[in-house]
Amino acid sequence: MTPCLCVLLCFGIKAVSSIDTLTQGDYLDSSSQLDSPNGLFTLRFYTPGSNQSTLNIYLAILFNSGAASALVSHKAIWIANRDDPVLKNSDPQLSLGSRGDLTITRDGGDSIQLYTPRGSNTTTTNITATLLNTGNFIVRSNHEPQQVLWQSYDHPTDTLLSGMKLSANTKITSWLTPSNPVPGPFTLEWDPNPGELVIRRRGMAYWRSGRLVDYHDDDLGNVKNFENFYMRPDRDNFNYNLTSGGDYFMYTVIQGGTMESRKVTSGWLLDETGNVSTIDDKGLRVVMASVCDGYRSNGDGYSKGCELWELPKCRNKNQVFDQRSGDFRDVRGRSVMPTIDGNGSLILSDCRDTCWRWSDCECAGYSNYMGQDYGCSYWIGGDLEWVQDNSGADDKIYVLQSPPKAKAKSYMGIIMGEVGAILLLTLAFVLLIMRNRKVKREERLHELLTLEGYTGSYELENRGANGHQLKLFTYASIISATNNFSSNNKLGEGGFGPVYKGRIGEGQDIAVKLLSRKSGQGLLEFKNELILISELQHVNLVKLIGFCIHKDDKMIIYDYMPNKSLDCFLFSPSRREQLDWEKRFNIIEGTAQGLLYLHKHSRLKIIHRDMKPNNILLDQNMTPKISDFGLARIFKEDVDEVNTNQRVGTYGYMAPEYAMQGIFSVKSDVYSYGVLVLEIVSGRRNGSFHEIEGPLSIVEYAWELWRKDDALQLTDPMLRDSCVTEQLQKCIHIGLLCVENQAVDRPTIEDVLFMLKNETATLPIPKNPAFITRNSVFQQVDKAIPQQLSNNQVTLSQLSGR
Repeated sequence: MTPCLCVLLCFGIKAVSSIDTLTQGDYLDSSSQLDSPNGLFTLRFYTPGSNQSTLNIYLAILFNSGAASALVSHKAIWIANRDDPVLKNSDPQLSLGSRGDLTITRDGGDSIQLYTPRGSNTTTTNITATLLNTGNFIVRSNHEPQQVLWQSYDHPTDTLLSGMKLSANTKITSWLTPSNPVPGPFTLEWDPNPGELVIRRRGMAYWRSGRLVDYHDDDLGNVKNFENFYMRPDRDNFNYNLTSGGDYFMYTVIQGGTMESRKVTSGWLLDETGNVSTIDDKGLRVVMASVCDGYRSNGDGYSKGCELWELPKCRNKNQVFDQRSGDFRDVRGRSVMPTIDGNGSLILSDCRDTCWRWSDCECAGYSNYMGQDYGCSYWIGGDLEWVQDNSGADDKIYVLQSPPKAKAKSYMGIIMGEVGAILLLTLAFVLLIMRNRKVKREERLHELLTLEGYTGSYELENRGANGHQLKLFTYASIISATNNFSSNNKLGEGGFGPVYKGRIGEGQDIAVKLLSRKSGQGLLEFKNELILISELQHVNLVKLIGFCIHKDDKMIIYDYMPNKSLDCFLFSPSRREQLDWEKRFNIIEGTAQGLLYLHKHSRLKIIHRDMKPNNILLDQNMTPKISDFGLARIFKEDVDEVNTNQRVGTYGYMAPEYAMQGIFSVKSDVYSYGVLVLEIVSGRRNGSFHEIEGPLSIVEYAWELWRKDDALQLTDPMLRDSCVTEQLQKCIHIGLLCVENQAVDRPTIEDVLFMLKNETATLPIPKNPAFITRNSVFQQVDKAIPQQLSNNQVTLSQLSGR
């Protein structure tokens, strides 16, 4: 039999002995497959779920466990093209080319490159693609020494297999639903510091494993396990040997007991509810994160490790959602129709979270969209009454057991009338105590920061030799330097107050930021900015010289920037042409360098929270300097995100998760930076789009142009003669990556700098962004999420250039 005929028979006839390897020139089609030598794994084209009429086909590795477990909803442990399915009847093929490239081809569609060799286009021989007994699909060169060129272990989907390394750069991502493998809301990640596994939902920490510890078992002896694992080693089948290798996590399976005679492997599957189970015959629960809701922990074996977040003010920890059959009725007894959000990327955990955080807590129940396994239905209203149907005929609805607003009884009005006066008196007494405490606290801070008549080196908080060396200026010296705050010396004014140019006795030019008494920035914020900036030393951060306090006036003194702020050039018709492309690119890169220092390389991990052109100062060489740290926050080393009920910053530059949920992190600054990049490229303010039926913001405008493959139309006409087209288009691409809707999808600022500097870097395709405006948050497909922005929740900061 000729080799060519052998290949055809192996791929085209199922009766032929299964194979585990593709050689160059071989291919798989919908009627052929690869099987691992131990028979536990199969690589083939696959349709998920029981509905085989679906149009989507995926290249997948399946686990052949024998008896299926009820706890495991699907058995595909790896999918090559979860974001790019192949349509049914498109004749898909997986081929290993002459260069060693591994490709999925299809009729009527672009090919999907799983692996492409680097270097020249010359033919490379002796390359094979093999499905191993471990479930790892690898491409390797068989020249001595053998080398693995690509492996599926480095591109996991929802399953962590025995022997697979989970590092800080990889993560396991759940399916959206049991029949839809697109990435869902849950991820399993390894945090090398302090060395624990973390499950996140939409990027927010949901559950933590705790550290790996030793404990003694009477039968097994000394074994290791994580502090918050629900699962313990199984004595009947095999034991888990959990090991941490510093920068990565890996577990292996140890054979034992009655399992010695059979082939053993295992995997951990992260399902769409956030739970982790083994994919063997037993389907053991490893983690029960589905009981976590972020607001309570029972302290039992199931809820150990659940993260606790700040409760919405109108909720309490005793309120729970319970699945019931029935209907909501209004005060007239009429059935209430739900508010619908048919977004296909939302699942039940998203519906619950949105209902729980609904404005004024008026959401009394939720379910999926019209009986589907995606989208959300919400029942909204403070006076809704639940009517139970015990027949079970109605669709199940998740009902809040203690509704946010119960019907008022007639006697409640009488009681409230009688105790109203007492409550008012109590409230007045409490407010008086709080006011006295605030006055005393500010008096103590005033004593701390004020040294009457003293000019010289001053150590904040008496920190000794390692303290903050700041110069305390006398009020008389500031009056002299600014010519008594002359209007001729005024550089600009914003929400915080005016900024004046001055010159001190040594001939040094300074900028004096005089905090307005109406700005709401008190001594605490003033001290926060002093401490922050005095800790920071970087070429792309503004330099702090000192401060001055005189009665109720508070002043911060900076190094003077002769070119004021970026907005003075970027949005000025007469000065914009001075910003050629080289200067703009240097500003884009320099600002990123400053943010990288704040996020990663300074002694403190700092989130700026107010990145915009007004806060980018320019020195005499047009070098960008990040300024204004009054709203900045310091993060602990082991904290990645914080949830707050008070939003501060500037409309149009706020990340959607911060504007809607109060969650901020380094990715919030990345979002603001993305808006800034789009403004620098276009020369237009984010809020300058007021055309009727037109774009609402520069983000939406840039996204529309990108979708039309006309991104360069965003370019400022002033750049026609100076721009480098490839560089400019890359900046637009990076800007859109930075403003993606989900924080977890945005690059880090370190990734941004790598993409800016590396001419050969491959950039991911941007996803739909969110558009933040003064009163709303708009998303491409998510229009029904409640609007949570108001003038009471967001502090508008519009600062003028210095």
